[in-house]
Amino acid sequence: MTARTRRILWSITAFAAVLLAPLAALADEGASAADKFSAALAGSGPVVAAGIAFASGLATSATPCVWPMIGITVSVFGAQEAKSRTQGAALSAAFVLGMAVLFTVLGVGAAKSGALFGSLLSNKYVVGFIAAVLVGLAASMFGAYELALPSSLNNRLAAVGGIGYGGAFTLGLVTSLIAAPCTGPVMSALLIYIATTGNVVVGSAMMFTFALGLGVPFFLVGTFAVSLPKGGAWMLGVKWFFGVMLTVLALYFVRTAFPSMQDLVHRTTTFLVVSLVLLGVGVVLAGVHVAAERRKSPIAHLSKPMKLTSAPFAIAGGFLLVAWVLTPKGELQWLQSEQAGALAAQAGHRPMIVDFGASWCGACNELATHTFADESVREEAGRFVAVRVDATDDDNEQVTKVKDKYRVVGLPTVVVLDSAGQERLRFNEFVPAERFLAAIKAVN
Repeated sequence: MTARTRRILWSITAFAAVLLAPLAALADEGASAADKFSAALAGSGPVVAAGIAFASGLATSATPCVWPMIGITVSVFGAQEAKSRTQGAALSAAFVLGMAVLFTVLGVGAAKSGALFGSLLSNKYVVGFIAAVLVGLAASMFGAYELALPSSLNNRLAAVGGIGYGGAFTLGLVTSLIAAPCTGPVMSALLIYIATTGNVVVGSAMMFTFALGLGVPFFLVGTFAVSLPKGGAWMLGVKWFFGVMLTVLALYFVRTAFPSMQDLVHRTTTFLVVSLVLLGVGVVLAGVHVAAERRKSPIAHLSKPMKLTSAPFAIAGGFLLVAWVLTPKGELQWLQSEQAGALAAQAGHRPMIVDFGASWCGACNELATHTFADESVREEAGRFVAVRVDATDDDNEQVTKVKDKYRVVGLPTVVVLDSAGQERLRFNEFVPAERFLAAIKAVN
């Protein structure tokens, strides 16, 4: 490795350290690694999230500024000139591992910033800013403008690396930066989601699998010397999809900040059908847009009108569908006052459930949607006094007092008290319905 290469890598590493150090300082040091790992395994949520991240990475590799560079990049670190398929596979794996390391570091940093991020999301202006950023990134996917690094920086980064396993690994790190204009919009959405979970294991796993998905075409070309399909109109379909996804995510954040928007969603079959119809119309019109972009297409004049028309339909349908999925099927009879709940539990000699959550808390929303909405859980929890404390606003003195009373240091927190008022159970992560049901059955 040359001195110039070392200087560039040192600069990149120092920049990443300066960027991530403040985020790491915000970590909740009270939770052990075992607790984090248990939280990650509590249900299928993290597995599904990692699968979505992998699919997002794979789809991102098909964007116009990543796809064309695959063959060139593979030739730079020497996989195409490897003496055997095994050597080609090893070089390609080293390259993908380099990408995965950088993305995983970002995932850890995002997870450790969860406490600060969650607190900021109680501010409607912050939520509005985040939504505006996501919409801006979506606009780049729709072709409003192009994101790109300065050509001088691109050329300098491209000179880093070389032939060999170390060179392949180094080039993987650098390629993550070069591809930032295309990976940025999708990666930003993933990092925002990870920050809402505050879970290091989930965050690192999602970004690692995102890098693996992004690296699949590089690995295939480097190992098997396959010829990838030529770039074309189909890539516009990939960008359109990400544009819709980012805009839907922006609307989701706005929805969490304004509870009145949540009241507009009803978990009915009619609502679901309307959502699917809107989304379907958007997808069909987008298909016409992509077809119109093909070479010598007789409907080329329809490309721009179809793109402009398809997006609103797909965004509306996608947002309503996501809102429908996240709306609980049923609800416990929650009291909003902890004081009233404690008095009712004492008077009736009943056990009590106190749920601390917030609109920005992903695990809290999963508890509401999957656990507390479960029919068996609702039936068993009927003998409890159920209190929900909305901790979205950290500046609310009443909420702070209740949190201090129950020693709540993070969200979600679910405290279960017996009929004598003694704490019997405490959950600080998403708990599947089956596990929660078995736990509360033992509380009298």
